[in-house]
Amino acid sequence: MAMSPDLSSNPAAPALVPIALSDRVFGFHHHLALWFSLGTGLLVIQIGAYLVPAVGTRDAALAIVLGSVIGAGLLAWTARLGCRTGLSSAGLMQATYGSAFARLPVLLNIVQLIGWTTFELVVMRDGTSAMLRHVFGWDLSGLWGVLATTVLWGAVLTALMTASMLGLVRRFVGRYGLPLVAASLIWLAWQFWQRLPDGAQAFWDRPGNGSMGLFSAVDLVIAMPVSWLPLVADYARYGKSGGSTMRGTWLGYALANTACYGLGVLVASTVAPGTDLVAALLLAQGGLLALGLILLDEMDNAYGDAHSAAVSAQSLQPRFSLRRWAVLMALVCTALAVVLPMRSLEPFMLMLSSVFVPLYGVILGRWALRANRAQASDVQLQPALPTRAVDWSAAAIWLSGIACFHGLAQWAPGWGSALPTLALTFALAWATAPARAAAAPVGT
Repeated sequence: MAMSPDLSSNPAAPALVPIALSDRVFGFHHHLALWFSLGTGLLVIQIGAYLVPAVGTRDAALAIVLGSVIGAGLLAWTARLGCRTGLSSAGLMQATYGSAFARLPVLLNIVQLIGWTTFELVVMRDGTSAMLRHVFGWDLSGLWGVLATTVLWGAVLTALMTASMLGLVRRFVGRYGLPLVAASLIWLAWQFWQRLPDGAQAFWDRPGNGSMGLFSAVDLVIAMPVSWLPLVADYARYGKSGGSTMRGTWLGYALANTACYGLGVLVASTVAPGTDLVAALLLAQGGLLALGLILLDEMDNAYGDAHSAAVSAQSLQPRFSLRRWAVLMALVCTALAVVLPMRSLEPFMLMLSSVFVPLYGVILGRWALRANRAQASDVQLQPALPTRAVDWSAAAIWLSGIACFHGLAQWAPGWGSALPTLALTFALAWATAPARAAAAPVGT
């Protein structure tokens, strides 16, 4: 298996150095499997359940398809940019915003990734407790039960952080993770489809209560793929070509997001209001096995967040190896999962994620002109090193985009926040982009 070189001894931050073409080993199937796996999770199913009964089934289905295609498309576009430049997410931020100012979004990204990794550990801990209670009648809600289940999953995560990311994706996720998780989602969807109380036609014709409009529903669906924008380049930079990276990322995440949101709508439509999602899944025939596989797949999400947090941290402090940063992130997140009330912190995490919509609107807008001028080959976009500490126009557009995002949520919630903000920041960044082009292949 081709492996990336050990860059820990390089005086330059490895995250800020393009990956050489000879070290790119991910093909279409690897990207598809990785992003199908990362797009699947209990959290996504839970958020899908929020669409019921806010909108009718027809509007929910439309919102899920549109939001998944658009959101995964944004993710795939960023992945293609990461592949063609060979830069990590931190590298793209520095090349766009300047070497000094980029530290702010990089730090915010590390904070949110630590938060999401911690949240994933909490989800796995709670799911494990529910499964053991269902099978053996054990009550692990006390201090020692919480500690034991959290440390268990934290130890697994820490062990994974010592292994090769490339090996994990190519050997496990691509070969075993994709078919097992896909089979679990299909099985659960079939089980809950058969449980629809009034039949399929009544389910399809079910109206919403009007508490959420179609655009707001699309915004909710887009929220999950957008949350991955700050780390997609950390994996896409290992892609063999921009085209296969884009197609694999787009298809893999769109399928997973559609399936999980749809399953959330199905589950919420067949159980009493307020029913715990994990408990509902356990009651389905074969639900224990399917939930167990989804919980194992949840570890990929935690790994993905922690690995990218380590890459971003190493861009700020390259003297520590990536493996050392990764293990440190896993240990910190395990400790936080024990002490923090993560359920109450979820709104804060979603709010923090909102800053990355305009952040990547600016990045995509600034690089669009350069990408259009590099036409000779699929992987040819040479990243320009930042020539100044702060790109003030890019920084101003990003900060105004954050204000736009929250302003729309406050004063025009029916229109959604993500897409208008992304369109505005992209247009402004594209219009103010310096006319720089690059023709030399990455890695030469």
